[in-house]
Amino acid sequence: MPTFPPGFLWGSATASYQIEGAVTQDGRGPSIWDTFSHTPGAVHGGDTGDIAADHYHRYAEDVAIMRDLGLGAYRFSLAWPRVQPTGSGPLNPAGVAFYDRLLDELHAAGIVPWVTLYHWDLPQALEDAGGWPARDTALRFADYAAAIHDRFADRVTDWTTLNEPWCSAFLGYFAGDHAPGRTVPRESLRAVHHLLLGHGLAVRAMRSSRPDHRYGLTVNLYPVDPATESDADRDAARRVDGVSNRLFTDPVLRGGYPADVLTDLREWWPDDLVIDGDEHLIAAPLDVLGVNYYSRHVVRVGGGAADEPGPAGDADAGNVTSGRDNGWIGCDDVVKTGYGYPRTAMGWEIDAPGLYDVLTGLTRDYPGLPPVYITENGAAFDDVVTADGTVHDSHRSAYLDAHFRQAARAIADGVDLRGYFVWSLLDNFEWAWGYDRRFGVVRVDYQTQRRTVKDSGRYLARVAAANALPD
Repeated sequence: MPTFPPGFLWGSATASYQIEGAVTQDGRGPSIWDTFSHTPGAVHGGDTGDIAADHYHRYAEDVAIMRDLGLGAYRFSLAWPRVQPTGSGPLNPAGVAFYDRLLDELHAAGIVPWVTLYHWDLPQALEDAGGWPARDTALRFADYAAAIHDRFADRVTDWTTLNEPWCSAFLGYFAGDHAPGRTVPRESLRAVHHLLLGHGLAVRAMRSSRPDHRYGLTVNLYPVDPATESDADRDAARRVDGVSNRLFTDPVLRGGYPADVLTDLREWWPDDLVIDGDEHLIAAPLDVLGVNYYSRHVVRVGGGAADEPGPAGDADAGNVTSGRDNGWIGCDDVVKTGYGYPRTAMGWEIDAPGLYDVLTGLTRDYPGLPPVYITENGAAFDDVVTADGTVHDSHRSAYLDAHFRQAARAIADGVDLRGYFVWSLLDNFEWAWGYDRRFGVVRVDYQTQRRTVKDSGRYLARVAAANALPD
């Protein structure tokens, strides 16, 4: 029976815009996702986060579900425009009061709160002033982080600055698939730097106040394999690894942007972007590195036509996508293919050993790596609801089991992995996919807002209770 170390933290994760709803209540300002989701054609089915899972009103029920599942921690994000409607100025008392109530409920249930300060819902006022491509946004983020930290420091000790800055920068400002929907390569690279600068400034501000707290960053990482051993495909894998992974991990963990990636991006990288001292700020020491893992990238040079056949064994050629479609700046000639593995409802190949590869690769490549937590891992499937309202999602339970085993394997091989947050607690607004994709271990009936724990949720509860996997 694979076991986990004593004190290993089992939890679930959500994001504010995906679950809260109440987007105009109690003084909340508009975010870029409010604007984007109300833009015709931007989100599947015209869905918005206006109501989502109504967590704003049902948070006590959701905390009770986590308590009943025996989860030790809850990773959630604060809605920046709820607590600071325009992205600057004093905090909104009514917005702060909501998180006061949530934190009180979590502590009463014995659940540790893990706060993410930014999970993509930038106040629209800051986007109107330039958004993440503007250096001032990094400064505003640091001010917001300091104010929130001061307000909740008595009840929160685990702080994450950003969730997946790659998505914010490249899906938001290069591919245009996420809010704010811009497609300007140079602006996306400005966003990369200012997101990371905001992270470093926020860590410095919070640590100066409470050095005893734990501060971290969450990045979405992928192992990247060439489809063949040709020089061209191997270089394609290097480039994709550069813009997907190392462009973020190197400055945070090594103190500088990777030289080969800057060379690859020389056509778009602004000469005036990095100011003396920026990289030192970005490399502020971390107590925690959060890793979000979902799949592996398998790539080749090939032009990017979506109807091209995949590599040998890829039975689903329709999932072949170009580098631009995948948000890989500087990789328009690169095609994402696959190994022909089964896929989730998102079209992502299920590759549990990839989690092991990510974790061991980090440990190998970054000496002095801080303790690691899996801050997101989970799967969307087309759930079937039985007549009595239950969901027997054996496919999701199997997915989690396979990834938990790879985490245990990584720990056995020396990775300092200390916790695992399953994505997601609830079915929710899945960004550009709207309500068409369900990741939750708890089903949400969006018509009635009724919650139903799926079989996968009960499997997670059994693992958390035993701190071990079944034989």
